Amino acid sequence: MLPRLLTALLLTFVCLDTTADECPAWPPARAAQEIAALQKQIERWDDSYHREGRSLIADELYDQSLTRLAEWRQCFSLGVATDPLRTATGPLVHPVPHTGLEKLRDGRAVEHWLRDRADVWAQPKVDGVAVTLVYRQGLLAQAISRGDGVQGQDWTASARQIADIPQRLSEPRDLVVQGELYWRLTDHVQATDGSLNARGTVAGLMARKTLSVGQAEGIGLFAWEWPHGPTNLPARIAELEKLGFAGTAQYTQAIGTLAEVERWRDHWYRSPLPFASDGIVLRQAQRPPATRWQAKAPYWIVAWKYPFAQTLAEVRKVHFQIGRTGRITPVLELTPVTLDDQQIKRVSVSSLQRWQTLDIRPGDQVAISLAGLTIPRLDGVVLRSTERVEMNVPLAADFHPLSCWQPTPGCESQFLARLTWLSGKHGLALPHVGPGTWEKLLETGRLNSLLDWLTLDAQELANIDGFGERSAARLATSFESARQRPFARWLKALGMPPTGRAYLGDSWHELAQRDIEQWQAQPDIGPGRATQLSAFFRDPQVLALSETLRRAGMDGF
Repeated sequence: MLPRLLTALLLTFVCLDTTADECPAWPPARAAQEIAALQKQIERWDDSYHREGRSLIADELYDQSLTRLAEWRQCFSLGVATDPLRTATGPLVHPVPHTGLEKLRDGRAVEHWLRDRADVWAQPKVDGVAVTLVYRQGLLAQAISRGDGVQGQDWTASARQIADIPQRLSEPRDLVVQGELYWRLTDHVQATDGSLNARGTVAGLMARKTLSVGQAEGIGLFAWEWPHGPTNLPARIAELEKLGFAGTAQYTQAIGTLAEVERWRDHWYRSPLPFASDGIVLRQAQRPPATRWQAKAPYWIVAWKYPFAQTLAEVRKVHFQIGRTGRITPVLELTPVTLDDQQIKRVSVSSLQRWQTLDIRPGDQVAISLAGLTIPRLDGVVLRSTERVEMNVPLAADFHPLSCWQPTPGCESQFLARLTWLSGKHGLALPHVGPGTWEKLLETGRLNSLLDWLTLDAQELANIDGFGERSAARLATSFESARQRPFARWLKALGMPPTGRAYLGDSWHELAQRDIEQWQAQPDIGPGRATQLSAFFRDPQVLALSETLRRAGMDGF
C-alpha cells in the first residue's frame, strides 16, 4: 500500500540473516567493487522514481536488489548505504508523518505477529503511490506526495482533477487522510496479470504539472488511514465512507488466525480487483495518537507480500548447448531460486544472438519469471558483475545441420542431440533409451560414430559402469529392435530434413540420386528445402552412415 521507498528505508537498515555459505567468495577489493556497483544502480533507480516519477525496474526486483545489497554489506562489513529517500523529499510538510510498513517473510512470521494481538484487520496492499489529503472546512486544501514520510511534493493541482478524490466533503470539517492513488484496472487478477507497472504509471502521471481528462479518470483512491479519526478501525472506515471516501470497507476484513489471513491473501491474489496489489496488509484497529507517529515502520501494521512474479538470480555459469540442427542455445546455470514454489537452477537465453546482445557473464544478476506458470524465462539483466569473465563462445558458422557427426572436441553437444533425436519419438522410438543412456556410453568412448551402438551386445553393455545385467539385456534388446524399423523411420532418425508429402519410395540409392530440381518437383518442397535435401543425401558423413546401415542389412539401404 505504501510505495517502494518504504521498502528501501527498511531494507537499507535491516540486514537479513546471512550465513557464511550464502556470502560470495570475493576478496575484499572485489566485494567493495560489487557493493559499490549495486549501490550506484539503486541510487539511479531511486532518483528516477522519486524525483522524475519514472520506474526503471519492477518493484519486486527493486526490493530484492535492496535485500541483496544488505546481505552483501553484512557479509563483508562494508559501510552503510546512502539514504534512498534523499531525492524524495519536497517542500510541503505532512501534518502527520507517513509511517513505514514492515514486510513479513512468511506465514510463520505472520503467525508470530498475530500472537497476543486482538482486533486485527486485513486489507489488500494496493500497488500505487501514497498521498496525504488535507481538508479545511470540508474543502480540499492540499495533496502532498509521500516523499520521505515527513515532507513531500505538492500534488494539489493534479488532485483537483481526479474525480475519486472528494473535492468537498459531506461535512465542513478539517481532516487529514492518508491513502493510495492507484491506476484503475478492470477485473485485474494479480496471480495471472501481475502489476503491469501500475504503480509506475501513477507515479509518472502525478509528477506532471497537468493531467488530461482520460489520465485523471484512470486514477483511483484507496483511503487507508485517518490519523485523527476514531480509535476503532471499523468506525474510522464507516465515517470516511460518509464523508465521501468510498471503496475501502469492502476490502477490510476482520481476521483472528493465520488460516484467515491465508484465506484472504489467496482470495485477493486470485480474484478480480479494480487495482493491482502486491500483498496483504494487517493492521490493529487500535493505534497510538497521531502525535506519536514517525516516518518508520510501527508495531501496529505489517504486510505479507504475494509470491514474486519475478525473482533475482545470480548467474553461476553460461553453457552453450548445440542442438541437432546446429542451433546454439545459451543456458544460464543459476544459484537456485524459488518462484511460485518451483526451484529454478537454470534458464535458457533462447538464442546466441540474444545472449550476445545481453552479454550475460557469470556473476551477473538477472530477472527470472515463469512463462505459462511453469517454464523459467529470462526477462533481462538487472546488474552486471564488475568482473567480466572471458567466455569460450562457439562460432555459429561452425555448426549447421550437417556438422558434428562424431563427438570430436566442441561437437559433443550436437552429437548427443543427434543420438537423442535418433532414439526418440521422432526417430526410431527405441524403448528405455534416452539422453542419460547416450551420455553413459559416450563417457566410455564406445561411440565414435552415430551408429556404433549397433554393434554393442548385452555382455559388453553389462561391463559398463552404470549398467547392470538386467538393464544391459533390456538395452541390447532395444538396440536390436532398431533393425526392424522401416526405411522411412531410419531416414527421420538420421536427421533428413522434413519432406512433407514428397514421395520417398523405399530405396536410399534412388533418393541419393535426386538433384535439386527433382526434389523441388515433389509436393511441399520449395527451393530452400530442395537444396537442404540434396545436400543431406550428398554429404560424405551421411553417405558413410548409409553404407553402415547397408552392411547391417537394414531395409532400403
